[in-house]
Amino acid sequence: VACSQEEKLWDAMKITACVLGTGLLVFTALVNSVSWYVQSIWGTLDRFWQTTWLKFYYLSEGKEWAIFLLGAALVPSLAFWCFNGILMVADVTGKPTFITRYRIQLGKNDPVDTKKLCQAIYTALCNQFFISLPMLVPMFYVMKWWGNTFSKELPAFHWFLVELSIFTLIEEILFYYTHRLVHLPLLYRHIHKKHHEWTAPIGVVSIYAHPVEHILSNMLPVMTGPMIMGSHIVSIAAWFSLALITTSISHCGYHLPFLPSPEFHDFHHLKFNQCYGVLGVLDYLHGTDTVFRQTKAYERHRVLLSLTPLSESIPEAPKRAE
Repeated sequence: VACSQEEKLWDAMKITACVLGTGLLVFTALVNSVSWYVQSIWGTLDRFWQTTWLKFYYLSEGKEWAIFLLGAALVPSLAFWCFNGILMVADVTGKPTFITRYRIQLGKNDPVDTKKLCQAIYTALCNQFFISLPMLVPMFYVMKWWGNTFSKELPAFHWFLVELSIFTLIEEILFYYTHRLVHLPLLYRHIHKKHHEWTAPIGVVSIYAHPVEHILSNMLPVMTGPMIMGSHIVSIAAWFSLALITTSISHCGYHLPFLPSPEFHDFHHLKFNQCYGVLGVLDYLHGTDTVFRQTKAYERHRVLLSLTPLSESIPEAPKRAE
């Protein structure tokens, strides 16, 4: 009997070794194959963007001012207004209904007040032309001093990802503390109150702000990272565009499928004294999200991976009868 059990144990060990060995070989083959394809695709994309960049560089005759203004001003502005243009159509007309189904604050901006909207657009344009654009002048000379910004060779994609992580970290720190600063009673009354005229924000309101706030909280947190890192103009263009679209999503008033959740910042506009940051890390450390964490908005604060609005799948608790 003992011998029979030993044979069975030995057979089981051989079968296990065979299965594990075969699995390991298959896994190694798949990894090598996938790795080859990833490297192949990555290399092809690198060559494509490098070739495209060189064509543009020579077309512009290497004029650094023109390249910088196009990358740091025109491309991000186009990204901002194209994205917000779609949102404003939904805000004003209520169409397409696909978008308006995902409204966070139900019954608000349905439709948006066109007079307030025109005022927000006017202020946003003024901030872009008379604040953002002049601030790019000293930035241009800082980047020129670094010597890498207008290089004919693009940064590697993995390095851009490292830069993006650093930019995001710097933005989180600077935005959180400058935002807390303008919430001090004196500064709030004279500066930040303008931005909070919208308790139910829309996308374009992301840069609807007093000029001082636009400098402190909108521009400096985004500009500082690339200036510290001496980033390439292509990295700057991508980062500025991403930052503008992200803040537009945070203010848009719609929790749309597959996009970052705007619940966190929308709650800030609703309650004023919660959720000051971008990522929420510093809010957690400073305890400025405690009320938010007790709400249904916190439960909805995630990427929506279905087409069912979270206001339907996680509705507000019914109000008690008086």
